[in-house]
Amino acid sequence: MSLNVPNLAPLDDADWPDAVADLKDGFAGALNVYRMMAHDPALLRAWAPLRQHLVRDTALGAERSEVVILRTGVRIGSDYEWAHHVSRARALGFPDARIRAIRDMPEGEDGLLVRAVDAIFDDHRLPPDLEAELRAVIGTEAVFDLIATVGFYSVLGTILKTYDVPVDEAISQELARAPI
Repeated sequence: MSLNVPNLAPLDDADWPDAVADLKDGFAGALNVYRMMAHDPALLRAWAPLRQHLVRDTALGAERSEVVILRTGVRIGSDYEWAHHVSRARALGFPDARIRAIRDMPEGEDGLLVRAVDAIFDDHRLPPDLEAELRAVIGTEAVFDLIATVGFYSVLGTILKTYDVPVDEAISQELARAPI
């Protein structure tokens, strides 16, 4: 079965919109996903502060955030998100076995986070007992950031899948050298 992918590709530098010219040399110009979002400069501009919070300043912390993002990538079926966040998780020191476990059901705190992501996808909410367990382990602000992270990366994954955005070359090469 062939998918009919809309004829739209990540913008190159020559076609970069003036309205977000200041974002091109930062996060937005670095990855194909944001080069795709640049087709809607107002969205990309509005996205930047939330991205800063959820990617850099999250109450989850870097490791918990990667677990949540990896599982979200699995649940939405985004090869792009999975590949990019395998690379980020490795950079944080995750062993490949830990990353692979996130595809299934890991034990411990990773398992708690995976169950939370699954509940959001399956029920569009955290059941009270799971929310209470999360709050006790990671804190109230981190629970909110977890929910927002799943939503944020669900939107990105939908954009990536809709437009069949290619995995960035450096990440493709890394995973070709060390598949997971």
